[in-house]
Amino acid sequence: MPTCSEARSSLLSLLRGVEHFNTEVFPAKEKLFASLASGQSPDALFIACADSRINPNLITQTEPGDLFILRNIGNIVPAYGEMLGGVSSAIEYAVLGLGVSAIIVCGHSDCGAMKALLAPKKSGLDSMPTVATWLRNAEAARASMGELKAEDAGPSNVRTLSERNVLLQIAHLKTHPAVVAGLARGTLFLQGWFYDIGSGEISILDEQTRTTVSIPETISRLESEAA
Repeated sequence: MPTCSEARSSLLSLLRGVEHFNTEVFPAKEKLFASLASGQSPDALFIACADSRINPNLITQTEPGDLFILRNIGNIVPAYGEMLGGVSSAIEYAVLGLGVSAIIVCGHSDCGAMKALLAPKKSGLDSMPTVATWLRNAEAARASMGELKAEDAGPSNVRTLSERNVLLQIAHLKTHPAVVAGLARGTLFLQGWFYDIGSGEISILDEQTRTTVSIPETISRLESEAA
C-alpha cells in the first residue's frame, strides 16, 4: 500500500498531466474536440482489461471519438441474463444506440485476472470476494486448461488461458440480443485479440481453428473479401 506522501505525489502527477493537457494538448487538437462536443459516432466497441498497461487508443492508433471503450478486470462479458448491469448495458448501447460496426475483445500477456484463475490462493482472491465472483465468468476457460498447480501459472499458461478467455467472452457476446441481431443483419463483426505487452504484437484469435492469425494476414483476408 502507498504511503500518504506517495498517494499525494500520485495525485499531483495526475493534476500536472491535466494542466499539460489544457495548455498544450487541447489547443493542438481543438478542432477535433469541437467536432466531438455535441455527440459521438464511434466505429467500434473495444472491450479491454482494466490493466493500466493497456491503452486501446494507442495500440489501434485512433483518436478520441473513434472507440467506445469498455474496461473491466479480465476483459469479461457475462452471458446475457447472468449479470445485467454495466457491461450488458454498454454493449446494448454501443450496438443499438451508437451503431458500432465492430466489437473487439482484447486480452493480454501477464494478465493478473488470468493469474488469479490459475493460482487463486497465491493471488489473494480469498481477500477479494467481489473479484472472485466476477472471475467466475471466465471459469469455463480455466476449466479447459485441465489440472494445474499454482506453480504452473507461468507466462505460457497465462497466455493460453488469456486467449481461451477471449474466445469464451466472444461466445458470451453472442448471447446478447443486440449482438445477435447485428450479426444476423451482417452489420456487425466480432473479433478477439491478444496483445503481448513486451513485444507490442497483437494477434487475432480465430474462433473456428482456435489459433492465432497475424495482423497482416487478417488485413489481407478482409480486403480480399471486400473486393
